[in-house]
Amino acid sequence: MHHRRRRRGWPSKRRGGFTLLEVAMATFVLTFGLASGLIALQAGLKTLDVARGTTLASQLLQSEMENLRLQSWSDIESREGTSNVDLTVLLSDQPEARAVADGFEFVLTRTVQDVAGREGDMMELILRATWKTMDGRTLNRSFRTIYTRNGLYDYYYTMARP
Repeated sequence: MHHRRRRRGWPSKRRGGFTLLEVAMATFVLTFGLASGLIALQAGLKTLDVARGTTLASQLLQSEMENLRLQSWSDIESREGTSNVDLTVLLSDQPEARAVADGFEFVLTRTVQDVAGREGDMMELILRATWKTMDGRTLNRSFRTIYTRNGLYDYYYTMARP
């Protein structure tokens, strides 16, 4: 039996390890996976920011709309035109909500105008909330209703109360 001798200086082909190409491919796959995860996280945070802003805007709009619905006809007529709603008054009894609203930089506008063809009997109330998202986009939501003379206010204060 002859034993083969290996030449010195040449590495054995059976030696373990990764080639440079395998390491480069593994690095690429890992980098791609991390980048995809970060992009998905960023998109999720943007969506959460929009959802939180929309929810808070809806709550602010609903609160102001309920305040207006319980006003008398003369109070509604006196507010004709477009004006900003003071959020500090609207949220005076809710300091936590006011702090959140300040973080979104909400602007709440109220427009009160006559309904065409029904002047003196019907007013249109439009509330619009505008705010900026964390990535600088401006979003807005609005509520609209019709207010009539002798409507809910008169029913509540003249007929429903004892």
